[in-house]
Amino acid sequence: MKRALSFVLLMLMLVAACCGCGQKKETTTTVSLNEVTHSVFYAPQYVAMNKGFFAEENLNIELTNGGGADKVMTAVVSGQSNIGLAGPEACIYVYNQGKDDYPIVFGQLTKRDGSFLVGRSDAAFSWANLKGTTVIGGRAGGVPEMTLEYVLRQNGLVPGQDVTVDTTVQFNMMAGAFTGGNGDYVTLFEPTATQVEEAGQGYVLTSIGQESGEIPYTAYFASQSYIKDNPEVIQHFTNAVAKGLAWVQSHSAAEVAEAIADQFPDTSVEVLTSVVQRYQDIDAWNATPVMKQESLERLETVMETAGVLEHSQWVDFSKLVDNSFAEAVK
Repeated sequence: MKRALSFVLLMLMLVAACCGCGQKKETTTTVSLNEVTHSVFYAPQYVAMNKGFFAEENLNIELTNGGGADKVMTAVVSGQSNIGLAGPEACIYVYNQGKDDYPIVFGQLTKRDGSFLVGRSDAAFSWANLKGTTVIGGRAGGVPEMTLEYVLRQNGLVPGQDVTVDTTVQFNMMAGAFTGGNGDYVTLFEPTATQVEEAGQGYVLTSIGQESGEIPYTAYFASQSYIKDNPEVIQHFTNAVAKGLAWVQSHSAAEVAEAIADQFPDTSVEVLTSVVQRYQDIDAWNATPVMKQESLERLETVMETAGVLEHSQWVDFSKLVDNSFAEAVK
């Protein structure tokens, strides 16, 4: 009897083992993602993380804050990070340096400038008010600073002549410099802009992004070698981002705020809701991760206007952008 029972148990174990052999075990890949700053501006990304969209694609995201597009690009080029989220201008700079394994953009997250002009008075706003003043504008050659200059020119103000644009303050120190007494105006991302306003240290006056029009403000990029060696990872990553973009398009500001609240533990859900609503109002986010050629060309126009890119240095869209992953999203 014992022998018979042992035989039955052995057979059951063998059957279970055989069944297991026929099942493909899903493995999780860790992706190091370096973002240019931590902002509600990137809400679709945090939704994708917190709603499990990356996990559904068998990806584990290790998120780090680069503190500037140049630092994000350095991390990607050196191999410290697999994927970067920053302005595509960083890819243009590297391409024009003649680097063989220059990074390629494979997905776009935001489609306009996400910064807001903050001033010291809540008086009726007019761009003419900036004449003769100083604006803390960010790093020279960065998209925030170049877009600001583009908008100033669009409103009849010549940077360096009518308005002083201070480019000496590091991106993550701009709010502190302004609240410490430097400059008459500053451009800030959210939730920092609203936090400064709530503290009574400034007033949010206008959206830079509404003034500038659509440009590929922040996008995902990786080295050509990483994309070539890991096409499935890139596709799964893009799939998750697409889900995040779709989710924020179909949910209220309050729902988005709740979904990303743990990313901003020092900011109340009420403030987050207000900030998300502000970004929804200016149509800040892409509907899909696909980048449009005309958007990239507008960015290059902004760069040329700022004097950091000659027309002969414009990069062909097909050499800098690979939309195949975004177009293959399921």
